Amino acid sequence: MGKGEGGPVGQRLAIALAFGSSAAVMVLELVSLRLVAPYIGLTLETNTAVIGVALAAIATGAALGGKFADVMPPERSLGPLMLFSGALVMVILPVVRWSGEAFRGGANELIFLVLAITLFAPAALLAAVTPMVTKLRLASLAKTGTVVGRLSAYATVGGIVGTVLTGFLFVATVPISTIVLTLGAVLVVVGAALTFLLRGVQAAVKPVALAVIGATLTLVAPRPCEVETAYHCARVVADPNRDGGRTLYLDQARHSYVDLNDPTHLEFEYIKSFAAAINGSWPKGRRLDALHVGGGGLTMPRYLTATRPGTKNQVYEIDRAVVDIDKRELGVKTGPDLTVTVQDGRLGVRSEATDSSDLVIMDAFSGLSVPWHLTTRELVSDVRRVLRPDGLYLINVIDHGQAAFAKAEIKTVQAVFPYVAVIARKDELSGQTGGNFVVLASDQPIKVPGISALLEPKMALQDQLAGFVGDAPILTDDYAPVDQLLTPYSD
Repeated sequence: MGKGEGGPVGQRLAIALAFGSSAAVMVLELVSLRLVAPYIGLTLETNTAVIGVALAAIATGAALGGKFADVMPPERSLGPLMLFSGALVMVILPVVRWSGEAFRGGANELIFLVLAITLFAPAALLAAVTPMVTKLRLASLAKTGTVVGRLSAYATVGGIVGTVLTGFLFVATVPISTIVLTLGAVLVVVGAALTFLLRGVQAAVKPVALAVIGATLTLVAPRPCEVETAYHCARVVADPNRDGGRTLYLDQARHSYVDLNDPTHLEFEYIKSFAAAINGSWPKGRRLDALHVGGGGLTMPRYLTATRPGTKNQVYEIDRAVVDIDKRELGVKTGPDLTVTVQDGRLGVRSEATDSSDLVIMDAFSGLSVPWHLTTRELVSDVRRVLRPDGLYLINVIDHGQAAFAKAEIKTVQAVFPYVAVIARKDELSGQTGGNFVVLASDQPIKVPGISALLEPKMALQDQLAGFVGDAPILTDDYAPVDQLLTPYSD
């Protein structure tokens, strides 16, 4: 032990506590994003708000931890601090899930407020650990810089390790509930051991009781999903009105509908518009080489295989667990007519050969948000490279309000393709109501009469779009404020 260091906590234990408490805060932050996604979506604003709450908790905990370390002997408070933080972690999941179910479909601000409160408290307690441990290691001022610097460095490394392990390993391999309960249990065990070591067994009783209550409530709390994937909360719901009908939910959005008995049955309006655009552009039964960015329930690959024998479908889906659900519950079988590659869609398009596809369908979402890198001029230019001269690019665009994002995406596609049209409900094309827009783009004139004849009666195809898009911005890799342009949906 060097001069200027000492106290009841040894150097290795101090380093472990600083490292572990910081890692736990980062695990909490990342897991919290997954906890709220099924209820309020996963957007840039959601990410920013959760990160802001976590940083505020870290700042508060560090300040108060340092202050109380000077007022109260840290050896009396350190163990209970860890214990209570673990107990509060145990409570996060049931509280968020019950409030989320109670306010599902609305009151997003209340749901986030509940998360903010339940995240802030344990994160602040954990952030107070490092200054308290630092005080315990300072026997004099001789090596203050060394002690503070060393523990701060290990705390930072702990935060990095917690972030990397959660993002690359924990979320991808185990359910969120398991991560939360395991983290809480580890904190409770460590806190109980410290409390027993530094204060005796009586001080550990109440926090342990709170942790047991939290763990019990977690077991009976509502589960918003059937499968927790690395990106989504996923579930498949049977249609009570149609034998074989299945709806795939990703987070709180109806992502896909398939009929296990009839692949030609199309339920959603935009899917019917896709089919009208395809069938109005090519003769009936002609085989196609189709590239799909975003898999979901693989509704369109099924449809194309059934109606255009010999069609080859290449699908890029980033979420392996969604593909597993497709195979396990939706009867998907890969083969010569269907290849599903687990890969980011942008990288998938980049890997495709020039002039290799007749059809490219973009139908990719991240919960309620849109992956911004799949909206930009650079991506659209790459799609144009992949398409044959008479090829067709179809995009599913969802927006609400005055449809600022939809207009920007259409303007972006117009910057690349000479011929662009939009299918939507007639009132949605006014530009004031938002809705579901199917964008068509090609290097050849779009076959407006043939496609229009196949649309649902309430749908319209419009290829004169200057008045609709107005002065909307062009989205680029350098400037794509998709989350800010998107208008949130509200009932």
